[in-house]
Amino acid sequence: MPLAPLPGFQRIKCMADFPATLQHGVVAIGNFDGVHRGHRAVLGAALRMGKEKGLPVFALTFEPHPRSFFNPAAPVFRLTPAGQKAKVLHLCGLDGVLELAFTREFSSIEADAFVKDILLSQLKIQAAVTGYDFHFGKARGGTPEFLMQSGRTHAFDVEIVGREEDEGHQVVSSSRIRDRLAAGDVTEANALLGYRWFVETEVRHGDKRGRDLGYPTANLRLADNCPLKHGIYAVKVRVDGTLHDGVASFGRRPTFDNGAPLLEVFLFDFSGDLYGKTLTVHIVTFLRSEGKFDSAQALVAQMDRDSLEARAALGDLRPLSDLDHALLFDEEAVCP
Repeated sequence: MPLAPLPGFQRIKCMADFPATLQHGVVAIGNFDGVHRGHRAVLGAALRMGKEKGLPVFALTFEPHPRSFFNPAAPVFRLTPAGQKAKVLHLCGLDGVLELAFTREFSSIEADAFVKDILLSQLKIQAAVTGYDFHFGKARGGTPEFLMQSGRTHAFDVEIVGREEDEGHQVVSSSRIRDRLAAGDVTEANALLGYRWFVETEVRHGDKRGRDLGYPTANLRLADNCPLKHGIYAVKVRVDGTLHDGVASFGRRPTFDNGAPLLEVFLFDFSGDLYGKTLTVHIVTFLRSEGKFDSAQALVAQMDRDSLEARAALGDLRPLSDLDHALLFDEEAVCP
């Protein structure tokens, strides 16, 4: 489901709707999937430039992800689908995001035409910021060096932000975060993001087996290509504006039907009807891998242990950053 409108933030999906209030501004260009620490280095540079010049700052990104467009049989798993990405960008302090449709026609635009016809003629930018590895235009002809030269030629400022490394001197990347989620290493994935990775989707009707086991769960369907390791997780869940602790299972339920992957979330100390509601589930800690049990009773006994472990993991939880705090507690205050 779409997110609610974001106060003071403009999400634009069509060039024709690009507002005059964002023209003559600073643009941060990239895919920004995950809006991780490396992306936020780019956004931070754009925000500093905007503050110095007294200009609006917006992100320019692309839908669908270019890699998914060129290889639709194997689409990229989106760490942050467009709506969630817009929410994170807003909390980072941007004034808006322009989501350009990535089509066959768009992919054939030469790099020079992208600069002159889109950045200058239509968006009327005064400055552009992007990462060291971002390329644009036909055949990826728009290199960072090309953008720098274009800025000199057409009199707009350009800043290219270098690679962001973690504490182990490895580059922070969306691909690496997906790999960590697939390995069940959500601690490292969240550290690379700088916030707890979250999913946002609507509760669906299930077979209500959890209710019979004493663990009524909210059933959530994730993307078919979600790489998250099948297993049990401690989670924070926002529903109707309130944050709850909980435990979640993502997998195929091998004790019962071994069906399609499903995220099943049990909220501690909660009673009420969740059907049709949109839940925001923050994945905090990996507890164990999914397993098959000899009986329902053995499974329930393990679920009891999982719940105790999840409560302990969540009991002294501290935000990883200002952004994590804002996302967890649904605050509108922007992050530095």
